[in-house]
Amino acid sequence: MRGDLSAGMLLVATPALLDPNFVDTVVLLLDVDDDGALGVVLNRPSGVPVTAVLDAWSEVVAEPEVLFQGGPVSTEGALAVGMLADADTEPVGFRAVHGLLGIVDLDTPVELVDGSLAGLRIFAGYAGWGAGQLESEIEEGSWYVVAAQAPDVFRLDPTDLWRDVLRRQPGQLAWHSTRPADPELN
Repeated sequence: MRGDLSAGMLLVATPALLDPNFVDTVVLLLDVDDDGALGVVLNRPSGVPVTAVLDAWSEVVAEPEVLFQGGPVSTEGALAVGMLADADTEPVGFRAVHGLLGIVDLDTPVELVDGSLAGLRIFAGYAGWGAGQLESEIEEGSWYVVAAQAPDVFRLDPTDLWRDVLRRQPGQLAWHSTRPADPELN
């Protein structure tokens, strides 16, 4: 894998990315190795309340208390991303990804996790790439690769996440945050 690709980085869709699964998305990479990469889309909340699918977790998830569309792979499954409240206290069922962020095993009894997390978000499905696939997409100009900030994962309203992530980037990359949806109409 490329040196700048690692768990905890964000993939921000470029205007060249036309796949409807990923247009204007921000993807948090959770696992990157020689076999490929796995991540979740951070800015696609669904209308499905967590209580309708995983009621036990509804008191622990960050608002909005809905499932997020994590990506087009295994949409019938769920994956949870949590942020530790205390770096020195890692609960059962938590696997660190980057900094305070990690994956939470949803088979873990909620009471073993409750109180140890500063945030939790549940995603239906995930985004996945085989060996070399993500690097090819980056080289063809489909993704910007930038550093994540933990609050990116748990925004109350992720509508402007794509623009806000680009806006905080140095140099010309920040300019892309103000591009019109169709530059031909500008």
